[in-house]
Amino acid sequence: MAQGSVRQRGGTWTVVFDESRSDGRRRQRSKGGFRTRKDAERYLREQLVSLDAGTYMAPHKLTVATYLAEHWLPAMQSRGLRPSTLERYEDHVRCAITPALGDLPLQRLMPTHLNKLYGDLRGTGRAPKTIRNIHGVLSKALADAERWGLVGRNAARLADVPAVARPKLRVWSPEQTRAFLSAVANDRLFAAWLLAATTGMRRGELLGLRWEDIDLDAGVVRVARARVRAGNQVVAGEPKTARGRRTIALDPTTVAALRQHRKRQTEERLAAGPHYADSGLAFTMPAGTPIHPNRFSLWFRRHVRAAGLPAIRLHDMRHSYATAGLAAGVPPKVMSERLGHATVAFTLDTYTSALPAMDKSAADVVAGLILGTEKVRGSRPAR
Repeated sequence: MAQGSVRQRGGTWTVVFDESRSDGRRRQRSKGGFRTRKDAERYLREQLVSLDAGTYMAPHKLTVATYLAEHWLPAMQSRGLRPSTLERYEDHVRCAITPALGDLPLQRLMPTHLNKLYGDLRGTGRAPKTIRNIHGVLSKALADAERWGLVGRNAARLADVPAVARPKLRVWSPEQTRAFLSAVANDRLFAAWLLAATTGMRRGELLGLRWEDIDLDAGVVRVARARVRAGNQVVAGEPKTARGRRTIALDPTTVAALRQHRKRQTEERLAAGPHYADSGLAFTMPAGTPIHPNRFSLWFRRHVRAAGLPAIRLHDMRHSYATAGLAAGVPPKVMSERLGHATVAFTLDTYTSALPAMDKSAADVVAGLILGTEKVRGSRPAR
């Protein structure tokens, strides 16, 4: 059992106790400045209880800034996060967290400090979603600090985070998607637009798709990597989620479009000769070089404008695909796996607009199974 004592020094009281160390040895720890013996005894009691319970936190001088810059962010780099994710963490730390909280001792960080940070950010015009993202970074960082024995609790768990209204998804109807595909039927990258429409693949997944990932005979594509922006660079890495690595079945029309696209790409390679940059990617510039994600999105917006369709982002093609699939009765688990979502719950939570149609479909199907195919309206109950 941990032991300690209280001593009077001058006009104040000092607490002395033995602190356990990871090597099994003990070190004497002292803390003075208590105005009354009662205050000193209360503090000693708290420390002895935490020592006996194994929850004692040895005091250290790490500030929030030092912890994040020298401990947490390097640990994130070693975890193999996507470059874009790591860049987002670094931006939030550098631009929002460190300027406001960096000088605070890590062990003295309180939920009230975080509440003030979020309030100040809101006052400068930061969107609630951005503030929640910053809170997410702090929550991850402090959870690791708690797990590593650097703080006694994760202050972010007790902070008040601004609520974010769920944005209404901007999606096309199946008829509008069909109109878009008709408008780009002669475009050099028609197969890419079609693949986006019929699989819901992300932009980075489309641009990172290699021919070795496509089996046209089997009618499947394997999503194995993605090309995404990280600062001013475009890098190839893992898909967005662990379940992002997936195999997606293709419909015959999409398979035929990919065959035609591969034939055209072969012709471009032969025409360019030694100047062709064979990247192995399915969708490239005419000379074989990769397509920049920003350029791909720009081309999409131009096609949408030329087709006279409601303006949506390229990523909204993914939402359109998911919403149409769920509304048509595709099981949420199947749709979640095709989209590469982390969980089925995320799929349902994101596409709640499709749920009423699913509910009506379920009502009709189940009632049909129970009641049979005959109409029962107006029929008298059996006697």
